[in-house]
Amino acid sequence: MAGTQSWLPKLGLDLRGGTTITLTAKNVDPATGNAVDQNSLEQARLVIQNRVDSLGVGESEVTVSGDNQIVVSVPNMQEQELIDLVGQTAILNFRLVYLAQPVAPMIPSPSGSPSGTPSGEGSAQPSGEPTGSAVPSGEPSGSATTEGNGRPAPNLPTVPPPSPGSEGADIPEAESMGWQPTEAEYQQFMAYTCDQPPVDNPRQPLITCSEDGTEKLLLGPSIIEGQDLTDANAGIPQGELQWVVNLSFNNEAAQTFAEATTMLSQKQEPQNRFAIVLDGTSISAPTVDKPIPGGQAMIQGNFNQQSAQQLANVLKYGALPLAFDISSVDTVSATLGGEQLEAGMIAGAIGLALVLLYAIAYYRGLFVVIISSLAIAAAMTYACMVLLGESMGFALNLPGIAGAIVAIGVTADSFIIYFERIRDEVREGRTLRTAVETGWQRARSTIIISDAVSMLSAIILFILAIGSVKGFAFTLGLTTIIDLAVVLFFTKPLVVLLARTKFFGGGHKLSGLDARHLGVKSLPGRRRAVAGGRA
Repeated sequence: MAGTQSWLPKLGLDLRGGTTITLTAKNVDPATGNAVDQNSLEQARLVIQNRVDSLGVGESEVTVSGDNQIVVSVPNMQEQELIDLVGQTAILNFRLVYLAQPVAPMIPSPSGSPSGTPSGEGSAQPSGEPTGSAVPSGEPSGSATTEGNGRPAPNLPTVPPPSPGSEGADIPEAESMGWQPTEAEYQQFMAYTCDQPPVDNPRQPLITCSEDGTEKLLLGPSIIEGQDLTDANAGIPQGELQWVVNLSFNNEAAQTFAEATTMLSQKQEPQNRFAIVLDGTSISAPTVDKPIPGGQAMIQGNFNQQSAQQLANVLKYGALPLAFDISSVDTVSATLGGEQLEAGMIAGAIGLALVLLYAIAYYRGLFVVIISSLAIAAAMTYACMVLLGESMGFALNLPGIAGAIVAIGVTADSFIIYFERIRDEVREGRTLRTAVETGWQRARSTIIISDAVSMLSAIILFILAIGSVKGFAFTLGLTTIIDLAVVLFFTKPLVVLLARTKFFGGGHKLSGLDARHLGVKSLPGRRRAVAGGRA
């Protein structure tokens, strides 16, 4: 511990505060009709784990629970921040804008739900969220920019009339750039309101709204999808002050993007725009005035470092293969975690005090062996927790403290087995020194078997358990190994040394090794005075 300058163990979620979210998959495996595909569930777990780890969050835990749930536990992270990170499906696609119509944002009622039809006068744009206007990153040959807030003028532009066609049919990828809406799709767009959830199918047109809810968009099928991204990172462009998210496409998508921006630069508003859509919502829809080769784009918006990095991580590690409902969110404050830690320490102190009181009342002077052995075991356990936290990320949680408290009884049990075996040997007529050795030979196998059973229980529990229960199993296994080491290399040698002293070896009435306490009339082999001066 001194070598690593580490003196305190790492604390888990329930002791230092954080958030736990349970996600329930909605997708059904077509093969079974009633079960979530387990490969997709595991893939989703890995994606979420990568997202959480990318933020540098230590001691996070992402586990699969049952057949359709993922449990995410992250210390020192706010509830909404974690929901935004793991709850996004992150289906990203680039679509061409066909129609755009400004709308006023919904005004929430006092109860928190939207009420009425907003008049659009005096409404303010929400702040604090990355409303996002996106521009492709600067290339020598051209750039895409937004005018003002990136939305068209209030008057709806004149566009070619929608063409008749079948509704809901998938559009071939080769026809995405030349797509025209059907009469039904045009009517759906005019009737659409921003409180309706969008249905995002990359191969079909999309009616959606901007992230701030102030613009309604009719978008064509996707021309570039999230899997075509090769990289996404957050940064501040040279000479600027605002955080942005930089995107890089693979070769095929880069060619498509260059062709699309070339076509868009020759059209009029709003059909000279493309929309970046994340989970069905347009996070930006910039205009294009020049072709943009090179396969690079940039998402600009009201980002800070945290929100830009979070969006970049979500895009970088890909979309979730399943859609999830958030079943439960549990938040543990740092104050509550501290109270639980204090309660656990009090429980451990009470358990230790009861063991020591029992040792003093029943074993008298031998309690020195018990208290010193427990002190050695406690020091070794604490040191192992600290060092494992530094080297392997082990975090002590409340079940782990429970495992350590149980270990007090496991260690005390080893002493009882040894001391009682010494009593049996003395009752059979052996001297105290001989009983210490022979008693150990017979007690050793019992102690080893007892610890082996505890170790086996800990291993099985660790393998089968999920979540924080693993902390209990790990701590129980660790303390069982330490108990065996302490009994073999400290307790037994100490008893041998004490048996050679006058106080213990001579059978003092307070030593715990006196004849009366051992259940014999006199200690075998001990000289006693008789009449006539002979022994």
